[in-house]
Amino acid sequence: MSKVENVVSEWLPLPDVAEKLNVSITKVHALVKDGSLLAARVGERSIRAVPAEFFIDDHVIESLRGTISVLHDAGFEDEEAIVWLFTDDESLPGRPIDALHAGRKTEIRRRASALGW
Repeated sequence: MSKVENVVSEWLPLPDVAEKLNVSITKVHALVKDGSLLAARVGERSIRAVPAEFFIDDHVIESLRGTISVLHDAGFEDEEAIVWLFTDDESLPGRPIDALHAGRKTEIRRRASALGW
């Protein structure tokens, strides 16, 4: 099992993401490609999937896209960014993804941008 699979407990395959967001699978691929969502290859069949915690009900966490952009600017690949978002940080406390759910995007983006230096 890869590191990314160890830190994320629930994954949504891309077709499930399309259904959740009520968009086409093509649109989901575009969201991953343009950095609005992060996906990784997981499971025995190595299918592309998105962490379920990127969503609140039927939409993507609003602060996610900007945070992904900051992580990419800091040199993170998609899987590295997922691992960072889902890894406990005692100084937060908790995981960056939990802080995003709580609306604390400024702190998370500040930390993410500092990683690039």
